[in-house]
Amino acid sequence: MTLFALLLTLLIDQAWRPGVGVQRILALDAWAQWVRRQLDAGQAAHGWLVWAVAVGVPVLLAWAVHLLLWQVQGLLAFAWHVAVLVATLGFRHFSLPFTAIRLALEGGDEARARALYAEWRGVGAVDWPREELLRRLLAHAALDAHRHVLGVAVAYVLLAALGLGPAGAVLYRLAQQLAQRWGGEGGMAGDPVSPAVAQAATRGWHVVDALPARATALAFAVVGHFEDVLERWRAQAGAWTEASDTLLLAATEGAVHVRLLPAQEVTAADGLMEPQLSHLAALVGLVWRSVVFGLLLLGLALLVRLF
Repeated sequence: MTLFALLLTLLIDQAWRPGVGVQRILALDAWAQWVRRQLDAGQAAHGWLVWAVAVGVPVLLAWAVHLLLWQVQGLLAFAWHVAVLVATLGFRHFSLPFTAIRLALEGGDEARARALYAEWRGVGAVDWPREELLRRLLAHAALDAHRHVLGVAVAYVLLAALGLGPAGAVLYRLAQQLAQRWGGEGGMAGDPVSPAVAQAATRGWHVVDALPARATALAFAVVGHFEDVLERWRAQAGAWTEASDTLLLAATEGAVHVRLLPAQEVTAADGLMEPQLSHLAALVGLVWRSVVFGLLLLGLALLVRLF
């Protein structure tokens, strides 16, 4: 079921062409805010309680609906998987703004490219040199591709294999959203949180993303330059409770031979090129090859089960 659910979701994503905003699960966002208002008392234990309830209840609900529908009709359970994946997984979240910026750069309109990048990231106007703009664009696109496609797919497949249905996709997406909304220094404007909740949201996301991030890095190694990815992986390997962004960027560097990490963080820069316009197409190809590689693995697993 997982293979066909992912295939149908990707087809829907390409045909429907939804906007970026569709990736936010508004009902879950409202639920998380309600939990935070009710349970955030500022203590360390309360921080983990808020995070566990905000994430755990929707995850358990996704699993419960899967079990109920599976008892009624397998096709209904399959439709539930696809519905959850459509809401949590999608190339369009990063490919639409990425493509628009790429077209602007190819047309020589760097001012528009900078404006589109600032809009995508939700930051003020940027005035970096072209090379720095390309570096940041590649880095952000690589992380976004992981968080909205590859990472979701890995989390979904892992928990589905344990009989939890689409709960993995909900867990991954909600953990990422809460880290983005509540992490950092007290959360986003308009939704302040205590330091305990901010710390729990950040660490919870690091743990949830640890295995999917390493699966993405491994996929980049297989479909990219294997030895170079592994070399940079070893150089940037960190604890599973730490952020995986540096590891993912290091793997992307090795896969497409482009410098993405700031110079002071690069420990093995031999063979890395400065970002060029051609690297944008190389990154898109890397992501698609990784998706195809993952689908092929699922297909092989299905054949093994059948025979």
